[in-house]
Amino acid sequence: MIKIEMKIEGMHCGACATGIQMLTSSMDGVKEVFVDYEGKKGTFEFDETKVTKEQIISSIKELGYTAS
Repeated sequence: MIKIEMKIEGMHCGACATGIQMLTSSMDGVKEVFVDYEGKKGTFEFDETKVTKEQIISSIKELGYTAS
């Protein structure tokens, strides 16, 4: 397991953060997700043998946000 923090831009409200949390937490290999709307960041704990940071970023971008 690896735990990372990413900057997330483009969120306008708490519902944006909830949407990102719901999508990424449903990904295979993702154990825990916390998205902080006010802090414009997300913390992701995942099994790097099942999912990559790039795949998580890609799923966030599909929702219309940027992550790095």
